[in-house]
Amino acid sequence: MEIQTIPHTTHDIRRHVDQSSCKRNGDYIAFLEGVNDSSDLEKHEEEQLEFGLGYDCPLFDRLYDFARIVVGSSVSAAKLLVDGSASVAINWCGGWHHAQRDEAEGFCYVNDIVIAIHKLLKKFDQILYIDLDVHHGNGVENAFSCTNKVFTLSLHKYEPGFYPGTGSISDVGCGKGKYYTANVPLKDGIRDDLYFTVFDSVSSKVFSAFRPKAVVVQCGADCLSKDPLGTFNLTPRGLGRCVQRVLSWGLPTLFLGGGGYNFANTARCWTYLTSVIVGWEIPPDIPDHMCFLKYGPDFELHIVPGNRTDCNTKEYIDSIVEIIATVLWTTRRLRASPHPCS
Repeated sequence: MEIQTIPHTTHDIRRHVDQSSCKRNGDYIAFLEGVNDSSDLEKHEEEQLEFGLGYDCPLFDRLYDFARIVVGSSVSAAKLLVDGSASVAINWCGGWHHAQRDEAEGFCYVNDIVIAIHKLLKKFDQILYIDLDVHHGNGVENAFSCTNKVFTLSLHKYEPGFYPGTGSISDVGCGKGKYYTANVPLKDGIRDDLYFTVFDSVSSKVFSAFRPKAVVVQCGADCLSKDPLGTFNLTPRGLGRCVQRVLSWGLPTLFLGGGGYNFANTARCWTYLTSVIVGWEIPPDIPDHMCFLKYGPDFELHIVPGNRTDCNTKEYIDSIVEIIATVLWTTRRLRASPHPCS
């Protein structure tokens, strides 16, 4: 298996965003480019509000350049899969799944995932997107909710007041894309074993019904135990089992990062997932380096699950799987139709 890890390279995102992501002829991206070198960002306050730039997405110096690096890396990774240079590609700096087509949202400025998927669609006509972040991948779902060429599957916490407030199990897409969206709404405290059980059951059913030609996986680390914005009890090993299941399908796959607000644990997670992807076992001890003290007191790669009460009963999980299985029965029937929607 050939694998590429994408470095922080620049890329001209204007062309991609103008063609597929901005409804106002690229006004949002033009604004970011226009203030990239501005010495007085505060004078653009009114425009910032128009484009969702504020509390959780503050405008900062050279933001446009930063967005170019992130999006360009994901697009470059997708290009490697399209031209066959690699079978798996990684961009842990990507995964900005909340950004909408014309505004920033939820710490995400431009949706690199959507743009990378558009790149993949040049070769692969059926793409499965899987979102493991603790928050619902609303920006990606919104982008592809009306197409049957991209199936979006998101596992996330879902309860009133928890951002972004979307991702109900009843959200299954619309128009030509109806029954090409599946959401797995989870409760606080889920642990590795149960998480993998529901992931394995649902993802295998999606795989069978949709038959993707390529896969994109967002591996947000805010689903880990002790994340300040998350409420799950997961560990990198739990996510690693999900990654291994995806790899077992043998499809061109793009792995992306996402949320993660316990920075030491996020670094642990993506380091471990990289080792899983490349098939290289790494020692458990954190090596001595300039940030070594951030990994105390145990200075080890793996973390222990938290002690938050798991509110996900087996009955609740079984009901989710049953509902999604019904949705996927419809997906399978639509794909088997002699005159499927295009």
